[in-house]
Amino acid sequence: MGYVLYGDRRSGSSTVELALAEIGAEAELRPVPLERDAQLAAEYRRINPMGRVPTLLLPDGTTVTESTAILLTLEARHPGAGLLPPGDDPGRATALRWMMLAASEIYPCVTRFDYPDRFGADAPSIRTRATEMAREIWRLIEDGARPDPFVLGARFSLADIYLAVLSRWMGNEAWMPGHCPRIQALARAVATRPRLAAAWGRHFEVPA
Repeated sequence: MGYVLYGDRRSGSSTVELALAEIGAEAELRPVPLERDAQLAAEYRRINPMGRVPTLLLPDGTTVTESTAILLTLEARHPGAGLLPPGDDPGRATALRWMMLAASEIYPCVTRFDYPDRFGADAPSIRTRATEMAREIWRLIEDGARPDPFVLGARFSLADIYLAVLSRWMGNEAWMPGHCPRIQALARAVATRPRLAAAWGRHFEVPA
């Protein structure tokens, strides 16, 4: 069998779709509608016990969860696609630095923004603080990474896919242009990349 990707529109599975599009690899897409909490159903939890998307099944049947783990698995399986610089290239460390910062600091804020009731009784305050914390990290990435247009300048990488997708969440589509114009330009460069345009369009508008 080929790749099988479980996910939903505008979810973390979009990062994997984009990576597969850049590679040129096909995958069977199996929907897990988050609005119906399908990720919490017993049948899906047998595949991903955490009850999250995305989940990728490799052609040999191996299950991979967690979006960054999936992306790095695809990079290792398809070195010819150039999703990251080679191991001895300093650019690899740079791309991974910003990608992992977003994964470790912004993604938890997204969970609190989307599901505040899981974290306490005062849902509005939880959502507000999650937004503030995420935007602090976005400003740090804006100033520290200084993408132009990508994190590695003209060289595209997995970090750009990851940052572009996460920048579309938590109401940031309206916030980014005025506060993180470099991140907004990065998202536009990813969205308009010929290999990625169709996959991007299944999930998001093209950034202005």
